[in-house]
Amino acid sequence: MPVQILDGAMGTELIARGVALEGPAWSARANLEASEQVASIHRAYADAGATLHTANTFRTQPRAYGSDWKTALRAAVRLARGSVPHGQAVLGSMAPVEDCYEPHRSPGEGSRGDHREVARALADAGCDMLLCETFATEAEARVAVEEALRTGLPVWLSLTAGPFGALLSPTELGTIAAQLAPSGIERLLVNCISATRIEPYVRAVATLGVPFGVYANAGREDEGIGWSHANDAAAASYATLADDWVDLGATVVGGCCGTGPAHSRALAEAFA
Repeated sequence: MPVQILDGAMGTELIARGVALEGPAWSARANLEASEQVASIHRAYADAGATLHTANTFRTQPRAYGSDWKTALRAAVRLARGSVPHGQAVLGSMAPVEDCYEPHRSPGEGSRGDHREVARALADAGCDMLLCETFATEAEARVAVEEALRTGLPVWLSLTAGPFGALLSPTELGTIAAQLAPSGIERLLVNCISATRIEPYVRAVATLGVPFGVYANAGREDEGIGWSHANDAAAASYATLADDWVDLGATVVGGCCGTGPAHSRALAEAFA
């Protein structure tokens, strides 16, 4: 089966281009305050060979952004749609309502109202599919998926164990994945775990009978796979690691924090 190329990081790429980001809204304010930079990053990923493009909506949600979150969300989708070739998919990102790396703060069922509002807003803004991403708890991931499915759009779910696997073991992530695989999602992914540590997590989802994908982060800076080393050599190292994910059956590969357009180009040259 052909491998599709998902784009790479937005937040860390904005930082690399000199855009200051602050929590909890993080990259979301750039949709209005640095819109040309957001558009330029989308164009760079498309030029590099990515054909799946995630709108910058990871933090365009009520708790993270505040009352004007829908304006930022609509701007994010508009920027993505206007910056990539006609016919290429724009994914609406839905993230945990609290910090994705502090799953103990997740309100679980209490997040339903937020996820319902965000899912509806993304569908209304014209996304082609919804990507529930960077979840480390079964309860909130299930809520997000259920509300995303209510829109009628295709839904992908991506799980994380944290940048270096501190939040979940491969077995624990695989258990969550197995619980949610029958929920109606079209694809199951693993994201934002170090590229050099993600393979056991990929193996944990590869046997569940659901199409799956991988978009890792660049790991520690001294590994030279991304961050300030986001050059052709770093990207080639990342693509070499991705060979193993594709050998396991991944049909979507992309990049997360610390990756950039060079990584998309290396993946496209290797697999697309």
